[in-house]
Amino acid sequence: MSLDASAVAHIAHLARLGIDESAVPDYARNLSEIIDFVEQLSGVDTGDVEPLAHPLEMGQRLRPDEVSETDQRERFQAIAPATEAGLYLVPRVIE
Repeated sequence: MSLDASAVAHIAHLARLGIDESAVPDYARNLSEIIDFVEQLSGVDTGDVEPLAHPLEMGQRLRPDEVSETDQRERFQAIAPATEAGLYLVPRVIE
Protein backbone atom coordinates (compact mmCIF):
# COMPACT_ATOMS: atom_id res chain seq x y z
CA MET A 1 0.00 0.00 0.00
CA SER A 2 1.36 3.37 -0.95
CA LEU A 3 0.39 6.58 0.80
CA ASP A 4 0.23 9.85 -1.08
CA ALA A 5 0.85 13.39 0.16
CA SER A 6 -2.82 14.02 0.95
CA ALA A 7 -3.01 10.87 3.13
CA VAL A 8 0.11 11.94 5.03
CA ALA A 9 -1.34 15.43 5.52
CA HIS A 10 -4.59 13.90 6.79
CA ILE A 11 -2.75 11.61 9.23
CA ALA A 12 -0.65 14.53 10.45
CA HIS A 13 -3.80 16.58 10.98
CA LEU A 14 -5.46 13.78 12.97
CA ALA A 15 -2.33 13.41 15.11
CA ARG A 16 -2.07 17.19 15.44
CA LEU A 17 1.47 17.14 14.04
CA GLY A 18 3.06 19.92 12.08
CA ILE A 19 5.00 18.57 9.11
CA ASP A 20 7.06 20.60 6.65
CA GLU A 21 5.89 20.24 3.08
CA SER A 22 9.41 19.25 2.05
CA ALA A 23 9.32 16.26 4.45
CA VAL A 24 5.99 14.86 3.22
CA PRO A 25 7.54 12.54 0.57
CA ASP A 26 9.86 11.03 3.19
CA TYR A 27 6.96 10.50 5.59
CA ALA A 28 4.87 8.93 2.84
CA ARG A 29 7.68 6.53 1.92
CA ASN A 30 8.40 5.58 5.57
CA LEU A 31 4.74 5.09 6.46
CA SER A 32 4.17 3.05 3.30
CA GLU A 33 7.09 0.79 4.23
CA ILE A 34 5.67 0.31 7.73
CA ILE A 35 2.23 -0.58 6.35
CA ASP A 36 3.79 -3.01 3.87
CA PHE A 37 5.74 -4.67 6.68
CA VAL A 38 2.60 -5.03 8.83
CA GLU A 39 0.78 -6.59 5.86
CA GLN A 40 3.69 -8.99 5.43
CA LEU A 41 3.49 -9.95 9.12
CA SER A 42 -0.25 -10.54 8.90
CA GLY A 43 0.38 -13.14 6.19
CA VAL A 44 2.49 -15.34 8.50
CA ASP A 45 0.76 -18.51 9.73
CA THR A 46 0.78 -18.39 13.55
CA GLY A 47 -1.83 -21.09 14.12
CA ASP A 48 0.58 -23.49 15.84
CA VAL A 49 2.26 -20.87 18.01
CA GLU A 50 1.26 -20.75 21.66
CA PRO A 51 0.84 -17.27 23.12
CA LEU A 52 3.45 -16.16 25.63
CA ALA A 53 3.07 -13.92 28.64
CA HIS A 54 6.67 -12.83 28.11
CA PRO A 55 9.12 -13.56 25.28
CA LEU A 56 11.59 -15.07 27.73
CA GLU A 57 9.94 -17.95 29.59
CA MET A 58 11.99 -17.71 32.75
CA GLY A 59 11.40 -16.81 36.35
CA GLN A 60 11.91 -13.26 37.43
CA ARG A 61 14.43 -12.44 40.07
CA LEU A 62 12.42 -10.68 42.73
CA ARG A 63 13.81 -8.62 45.54
CA PRO A 64 12.67 -9.34 49.09
CA ASP A 65 9.48 -7.52 50.05
CA GLU A 66 10.89 -5.31 52.77
CA VAL A 67 9.77 -1.91 54.02
CA SER A 68 12.11 0.75 52.68
CA GLU A 69 10.31 3.88 53.90
CA THR A 70 8.65 4.79 57.16
CA ASP A 71 4.91 5.34 57.45
CA GLN A 72 4.20 9.06 57.01
CA ARG A 73 0.41 8.94 56.68
CA GLU A 74 -0.27 11.51 59.41
CA ARG A 75 2.26 13.93 57.92
CA PHE A 76 0.75 13.68 54.44
CA GLN A 77 -2.84 13.83 55.65
CA ALA A 78 -2.08 16.88 57.79
CA ILE A 79 -1.49 18.90 54.62
CA ALA A 80 -4.37 17.34 52.62
CA PRO A 81 -7.46 19.52 52.08
CA ALA A 82 -9.89 16.90 53.45
CA THR A 83 -9.48 13.53 55.16
CA GLU A 84 -11.72 11.24 57.17
CA ALA A 85 -10.91 8.01 59.00
CA GLY A 86 -7.46 7.85 57.39
CA LEU A 87 -8.80 8.33 53.85
CA TYR A 88 -8.43 11.26 51.47
CA LEU A 89 -11.70 12.93 50.53
CA VAL A 90 -11.99 14.22 46.97
CA PRO A 91 -14.79 16.05 45.16
CA ARG A 92 -17.27 13.92 43.27
CA VAL A 93 -16.58 14.13 39.54
CA ILE A 94 -19.11 11.60 38.21
CA GLU A 95 -22.80 11.99 38.91
